[in-house]
Amino acid sequence: MPDEITTDETRPPTHRTDRASDVPAPHAPAASVWLTRLVVVGLFLAALNLRPAITSLGALLEDVRDGLHMSGSVAGVLTSVPPACFALFGFAAPRLARRFGPGAVVCAGMLAITAGLVIRPFAGGTAAFLAASALALMGIAVSNVLMPVIVKRYFPDRVGTMTGLYSMAVALGTALAAAATVPMAEALGGGWRTGLGIWVVPAVVAVLPWLFLVRDRTAAVAPAARPESTADATPVPSLTRSPTAWAMACFFGLQATGAYITMGWMPQRFRDAGISAGTSGLLLAVIMVMGVPLAFVIPRLATRMKQQGPIVVALGVCGLIAIGGLYVAPVGGAWLWAVLLGVSNCSFPLALTMIGMRSRSGAGVVRLSAFVQSTGYLISIPGPLLVGVLYQHSGGWGLPLTLMAALLVPQMAAGVVAGRDRTIEDESRVRD
Repeated sequence: MPDEITTDETRPPTHRTDRASDVPAPHAPAASVWLTRLVVVGLFLAALNLRPAITSLGALLEDVRDGLHMSGSVAGVLTSVPPACFALFGFAAPRLARRFGPGAVVCAGMLAITAGLVIRPFAGGTAAFLAASALALMGIAVSNVLMPVIVKRYFPDRVGTMTGLYSMAVALGTALAAAATVPMAEALGGGWRTGLGIWVVPAVVAVLPWLFLVRDRTAAVAPAARPESTADATPVPSLTRSPTAWAMACFFGLQATGAYITMGWMPQRFRDAGISAGTSGLLLAVIMVMGVPLAFVIPRLATRMKQQGPIVVALGVCGLIAIGGLYVAPVGGAWLWAVLLGVSNCSFPLALTMIGMRSRSGAGVVRLSAFVQSTGYLISIPGPLLVGVLYQHSGGWGLPLTLMAALLVPQMAAGVVAGRDRTIEDESRVRD
């Protein structure tokens, strides 16, 4: 039986027929089959490059701080730049996609990531380093928002499977950057600049399939220009009045807060406990690599459940146990806490999956994805910055870890509300 989301299964046949126009038909010509395969490859490679710009920096944060003479507070600002850029540029993604097509925007995003990664190692000061990072993060931001949109458009009957595929690629890229940055920099005989610069190579590779997709008018322009189906033509309700949209934004924002604190500060936590830089990078890699199998399993499981609240709570409890362990026994149980924290971080693919499940139309998913991710990243901005301030002024990890644990409680509450079996269109009908 195809991997379908709950709302797909309840739609009338006419709606399913209309939505099939967004993807190649079973009897499509070879060119359409080739196009579909290229979209899959493009999704995977793009997702693989959505986190190395961040986690490679986390593994080398102490060296970058020393090299650029950053204080702990400034380093906290640096770890807050990703969610700030994601919020700012994420809001622009739907408009850009309508104007140029989602494929063209993702291609531009991959080019921006590549350019930022090329420039960043040559930065001579904090301002230039932040500007180059922001350029890469701008590309990540628009691609973040459009991944669920492309999945919904080309694979409407396989939302769970395709969301799992690109979520797994995100986790894989995150883990590789965390584990390999320090060893590769040392093997190449360079410092932190070399360690950050090596991630230009996979970024360049990720650009290639999207260049072909942009050249193909069917992939780049036609999907956005095709006549909408009856369901897609239905006006999308105001998201600012939707309890589900706000719950999803809060859930997404709080899980992003925990994720960016983890990516930016966990290696420092392990290093402060006496663990070497290389091992600290490996521990961060363990945290991230847990998302490789689970990012594929959790979306498929979520699409088979009417309510996703139980998954939300289970992931949150794993995070609470891990944070407690990091306070009590950061060295003795380091590998166990890394595994549990990695499981907890799988709230990200769950949130992406729920975006595709909480609207009945492609247009609704575009709007909901932009609202949830941009608003959520706005919510997440203060977290990493506050951790930097608490770390510098308290001289230890008690307060930062307490903050991380405290944020998991509202995250679970918001996730339970967001995971209810309803769509934004259902809420609009109830209000009317």
